[in-house]
Amino acid sequence: MTQVLEPTLRRDVPPPAGERVPHWIGGRPVAGTSGRSGPVYNPATGEVARHVDFASVEEVDAAVAAAKAAFPAWRATSLSRRTEILFRIRNLVEAHKQEIAAILTAEHGKVPSDALGEVARGLENLEFACGIPHLLKGGFSEQVSTGIDVYQIRQPLGVVAGITPFNFPAMVPMWMFANAIACGNTFVLKPSEKDPSASIFLAELLKEAGVPDGVFNVVQGDKVAVDRLLEHPDIAAVSFVGSTPIARYIYETGTRNGKRVQALGGAKNHMLVLPDADLDMAADAAVSAAYGSSGERCMAIATVVTVGPVADPLIEAIRARIPKVRVGPGTDPEAQMGPLITPEHLAKVASYLETAPEEGATVVADGREHPLHRAGRGFFLGPSLIDRVQPGMRCYRDEIFGPVLTVVRTDSYQEAVRLINENPYGNGTAIFTRDGGAARQFQFDVNVGMVGINVPIPVPVAYYSFGGWKASLFGDLHMYGPEGIQFYTRAKVVTARWPDPGTSKVDLGFPRTRHRGELGPPAPAGPRRSRPGRGWRGADLLPDRRRAAPRSSLGRTCHRSGAPVTAPAHLSPLPGTTAVRAALAARRVGRRRGRRPGSRGSGRRARR
Repeated sequence: MTQVLEPTLRRDVPPPAGERVPHWIGGRPVAGTSGRSGPVYNPATGEVARHVDFASVEEVDAAVAAAKAAFPAWRATSLSRRTEILFRIRNLVEAHKQEIAAILTAEHGKVPSDALGEVARGLENLEFACGIPHLLKGGFSEQVSTGIDVYQIRQPLGVVAGITPFNFPAMVPMWMFANAIACGNTFVLKPSEKDPSASIFLAELLKEAGVPDGVFNVVQGDKVAVDRLLEHPDIAAVSFVGSTPIARYIYETGTRNGKRVQALGGAKNHMLVLPDADLDMAADAAVSAAYGSSGERCMAIATVVTVGPVADPLIEAIRARIPKVRVGPGTDPEAQMGPLITPEHLAKVASYLETAPEEGATVVADGREHPLHRAGRGFFLGPSLIDRVQPGMRCYRDEIFGPVLTVVRTDSYQEAVRLINENPYGNGTAIFTRDGGAARQFQFDVNVGMVGINVPIPVPVAYYSFGGWKASLFGDLHMYGPEGIQFYTRAKVVTARWPDPGTSKVDLGFPRTRHRGELGPPAPAGPRRSRPGRGWRGADLLPDRRRAAPRSSLGRTCHRSGAPVTAPAHLSPLPGTTAVRAALAARRVGRRRGRRPGSRGSGRRARR
């Protein structure tokens, strides 16, 4: 049984230490009852700040049931009303961006500038979703056959779920739920258990914006919650961002249970530097893209690939910039790079610096020597650089997901491109050059989903879609943007005809879009002339079909008596139209006799 908490919206930022992070079901916070929970750290201090409840199967079912109950009314809500609510969400997120950023700093460890940047990119997706009336416009083809029109509409799927990673606890949920609810779906979010408080804060903002109860729900948890979402019969689609092994599991499990799935996996992003590149620009870009957000980005540059003689001067330029990167907690206003997310992740990332020399690589800068790492308080690791890396080494093969940049030296452009294309990942890549022809050839040759030209982190803007190739994506459609609208809707094609009853007959032949008169030579007797204003009819084009009764006699009068002609039963007028038609008929009779019915002149003539 779920326990409903006080529904009053509270905006304690960050949440008080020791407070448990609840679920959000049916428009209100709900305390967990499974008895299971997990720690939420303050990465800057290394202390457990609070705990998050882990959902049971029953609690996931309750969230899905709330979403399912809310779907019919939300789907029927007009596009104008949905758009109004989305604008309110966008404005509330903008107004509370400092509070959201503070939550990200407290639980993820991002420095304030990085946290605010995350919120800004999420806002772009909300702004894109505000254009949903235009985005859902379908196509219309008039007169595909005589009297037949065809049009396509896009309709929501139902209840959809999003499973999001720890590295962007505010932005990635906005990638998903903005388009999902704009299209008329209801949403169940399963955020990372490592930094879950941002999801509850966003849920409060959505409620304040007017999102109906049950349209947006949050279940905290671990694999138990994930597996239940993947197998629940009422979940129509699942979106996921995370590592490749988990993305593959999400895709295979979800599709096996009949769900539409988009699962974005890991990455090993290469930055190719040609000999003609601007070295200062390339070095600045490499440092920014490798160490921003402590390297915990799926679009971070993990490997610099040098061609020919550019290697030595470029590595020296990067090495010279590393000591200038200020590492510290988010409370330090001058900090540029914060800690890693958990002690386990810190140990994993640091292990690559230990094994690289054993495999023959050269550690140029060792982040374990940074004073904050040596102090042992918080999960800090300084920026690190490993040179002379080979493809078979562990530090190249794995997605490190931390502030460790590797360098692979090649002799030619062809060798560099082959290295990138043979990598199992295909998320993002970049080339630095002053040669437009080389850049254009690179974008043609490289087998990667997102390409930057003198741009180190080519994350698409919200009106394009985000996603890689190869082992970086499982599914057919990328995240957010136009493909996000496709993912959260399904097409319905309608073929419509308002027929002339006089041309109706049984026809067991194959449906065709051309009448017989259009398919062969013209009939000996030409088509009958249409009455003025009536246009050609299907029967006019079929000389072998006997013409039936007129389509309608409504509104016509007898040329002798002036009385309205009675229509056949199958053409009887709609309720409430008989009196109007009779009056019109009487007026026409009056015009033929040269007077209006009921005029004074007509009365005198009648008396005479």
